[in-house]
Amino acid sequence: MGNGNSPEGSDLTPSAPQTTAYLYPWDVIGDPGLVPRLSSAGLGHVTLAGAYHSVRAATPQHPQHRFVTAETAALYRPVRASVWAGRRLSPLDAPWTGVDDPLAEAVDALVTGGVRASAWVVLTHNSALGREHRDLVVRNCFGDAYEWALCPANEEVREYAALLATEAVKGLPFEGISIEAWGQLGVEHGSHHDKTADAYSPLSQLILSICCCDACRRAWSVAGLDPQAVVLALRAGLEAARHASRARPEDVLGAPLATALLATRRASVDSLLDEVLAELSPESTSRRVTLHAQTDPWATGASPGLTPASARRAHSVLVPVQATSPDNGKVTDAARALVANGVNVAAYVSLLGPIEPQGLDVRVRAGADELHLYHFGLANEEQLELFSLLASS
Repeated sequence: MGNGNSPEGSDLTPSAPQTTAYLYPWDVIGDPGLVPRLSSAGLGHVTLAGAYHSVRAATPQHPQHRFVTAETAALYRPVRASVWAGRRLSPLDAPWTGVDDPLAEAVDALVTGGVRASAWVVLTHNSALGREHRDLVVRNCFGDAYEWALCPANEEVREYAALLATEAVKGLPFEGISIEAWGQLGVEHGSHHDKTADAYSPLSQLILSICCCDACRRAWSVAGLDPQAVVLALRAGLEAARHASRARPEDVLGAPLATALLATRRASVDSLLDEVLAELSPESTSRRVTLHAQTDPWATGASPGLTPASARRAHSVLVPVQATSPDNGKVTDAARALVANGVNVAAYVSLLGPIEPQGLDVRVRAGADELHLYHFGLANEEQLELFSLLASS
C-alpha cells in the first residue's frame, strides 16, 4: 500500500489484541474502579474514543454520574489553532468532559493501571459540521441532504479526516487505531426521534444511499456518465425497488450503471483512506490499523463496504456479528475471502441489550482472529458478566 501502517508496507508485525473492549474517555476519567473492573473481566486491552459523533451515553458503573451527553461530534484532544486555522472543516472540542485533554487523561489512567490501549476514531459522521457545510454532505437522488454524513468525494472532507485521525493519536502511547466511518454514510441514522423505521426496503435504502452531491456528480462525469440521466435512473430504480425488495441495485439499475456508480464511490473512499494512512504514517510505523467494515460492497455507515484496495490496507478488518447467532462463522469467512494474507479478521459484537448469559453464543469468535466487545462503559452490572464470559472463551 506504500506506507508503513500496512502489512504490505512494513516489516513490523504489531501484536494483535486477542480481545479488546470499547470505551469513551468519560468512562475512565473520575472512575478509579474502571481498571479493576477491566481486570476482573479478564480484559487487558481497550479501544478508546478519540474522535466521536454526538451521543447520549449511559454510565451505569461510574461513581459520579449516570449519563453523559456529548452534544456534538468532537475531537477528544485540544483543537490546535495552528493545525486547523483557515480550514472550513474543523472539529469541536468536548467541554462536557470537564478536562482539557480527555483522551490523554484517560490513556494515562489506563496505562498506569497496566491496561494497553488503541484509539478509536469516527471520521465522516458529524452532524454539526454537516449542518454548517451542507455542500459537503451526502445527498440522495431527490436532493435530500444527509447532514450527518460528510461525503468523502470532497477533497475538504478527505483532508479533514486525515488531520482528525492524526490529531487524535498524536503523542499518545496507542498500540493501534480503530477507524470507523472511513467511507460514505447513507440513509440510516438514528436521531431526532427517528420516524423512518421500515418506511423503505433494504434495496430502497441502498439506492437512497447512493450519493448525488456535486462532487459525486463531477466524478460521474469524469467516468463518462450523464449526471442528470443517472439521477433519473436512480429515481426509476427506487420505484422498481418497491416491487423487487429482495433484488440488488444491479437488478433495478442495470449492471453497467450500478458498476460505474459503485466504482466512483470506491474511488472516493479509497482516496480518503489513502490520505488518512499517509497522514498517520509519520506518527508511528508500528501502530496497528483496524478498519470497521462490511463485506457487502454497497454497505454504507459506520462500517462501510470493503473495497478491493481497503481489504489489503489494514492489519485488521472488523466485521459486525451477533452475540446470539450461530452463523457468525459465515460472516468472518466472507471477510476472510476478501482480505489479503496477513490481514486479521476481527469480530465486532455488541453485548448490550437483553442478552441472557445462557443465550450468549461463544461461537461468536468462530473464524475470527480478534474479538472486539462493544461497549464496556455502557454495560450495566448484568451485562458485565457477558464481557467476562467472552474474554475467557
